[in-house]
Amino acid sequence: MTTTTISALDWAFLCLEQDTAPMHLGAVAVFRPRRLVHREELLSRLAERAARIPRLRQRIEWSWLPGQARWAEVADFDAARHVHSHQVVSPGGREELAALVAELVADPLDLRRPLWELHLITGLDGDRFAILVKFHHALADGRGAVEIGMRLLDGLAGEPTPDLPAPRRPLADALDLVRRPQQLFDAVRGMLATSGESLGIASSMVRNFRVPVPGSPLRAPSSPARRVALVPLELAQLRRIRARHGGTTNDVVLAVVSGALRRWLDNRGHPAEDVPVRALVPVSRRRPGPRTGNNQLSGYLCDLPVGEPDPVARLRTIRAEMGRNKSTGPLRGPGAFPVLAERMPPILHQVAAPLAGHSAALLFDLVVTNVPLPDFPARLAGAELTELYPVAPLAPGQALGIAVSQYRGAVHVGLQANRTAVPDLEKFCEALPLAAAELDDRV
Repeated sequence: MTTTTISALDWAFLCLEQDTAPMHLGAVAVFRPRRLVHREELLSRLAERAARIPRLRQRIEWSWLPGQARWAEVADFDAARHVHSHQVVSPGGREELAALVAELVADPLDLRRPLWELHLITGLDGDRFAILVKFHHALADGRGAVEIGMRLLDGLAGEPTPDLPAPRRPLADALDLVRRPQQLFDAVRGMLATSGESLGIASSMVRNFRVPVPGSPLRAPSSPARRVALVPLELAQLRRIRARHGGTTNDVVLAVVSGALRRWLDNRGHPAEDVPVRALVPVSRRRPGPRTGNNQLSGYLCDLPVGEPDPVARLRTIRAEMGRNKSTGPLRGPGAFPVLAERMPPILHQVAAPLAGHSAALLFDLVVTNVPLPDFPARLAGAELTELYPVAPLAPGQALGIAVSQYRGAVHVGLQANRTAVPDLEKFCEALPLAAAELDDRV
């Protein structure tokens, strides 16, 4: 049976898991079939393809030793047990789909089983159907989840998926270093550099801790109840804004989010000037070449200029701040705390995870993540993939999470909110296209 040690960062995501703040990623893929596709055919096809993916046949094997666990292949693995079927009242639209997705993403994954689920949702108008994918963050980061998810589609199901990395051999590796002096010297030098980077990240985090704003609508006690919204934006519009004002498409997205937050806060009676908003923008550290299943993440912190009334000035401010983040690099700065977590012994995560979860609000107010997608026509059972909305996990104590992806001429925004804290999520949804139009008008 194939086994491998869990990385420190993956272990951290396991330790952060709470019933009221489950740590799984989600994605809602909407398909438009050319012919009527039967539910049984889809369920069978999904289970068959999932069974071929080595990463999905693994579960956590816990140890009696503190801080020790490993990925182990399930001997009697049955992918069909992870594939579920649901139906909205037909003809269902985007709101009905989002309401069902909110119920499904609120449920934590069973940590005793392989950490994923697929949910087939039928009953959408035009004979459309949707697939909700749930992967625990310990299983994959955003880019890794996309790579696995693509293997469920037509034309890609037979392609290999990266296996888990080989088990570590600390004693053998250490002896090998002693036999090779130059390699030992390089390893010591790298260890010292890594220690310096880690100290720099920790110091930067402490310097950037803030006192929470009393009454901020972006802070709330954790609750298992969720709301989800799925909002498409026109990619051509965002590209026009980018062509006129510069920056990246992600900079424009952050400016649109800032404008929407400003409108939403004003509608709630919170003057935007009085509610500073800092976003965590996750950054993938994956490089071209052979993939591993482990999370490879860092992040940037970006103060969103919601208090600025001029939309173009908001974009310029974001461009400047993200430019500074990129010049510093993903291994420095307070947003690089996932790198620090990756370098901590796993046993420390069991002690520090509750504190870290509640300390997130001292560093940032919400997550805004951009999940890269390959831009090619994708199909399942011949049905065309038309929309794909990522759904980011909601950090403990935070009220709103935003995930974005670009696919086939649209920017798909997935929102997950604490239902108790954000009963007016539709107001934020309405503000997103208005904020984009505001910037587009200035073009």
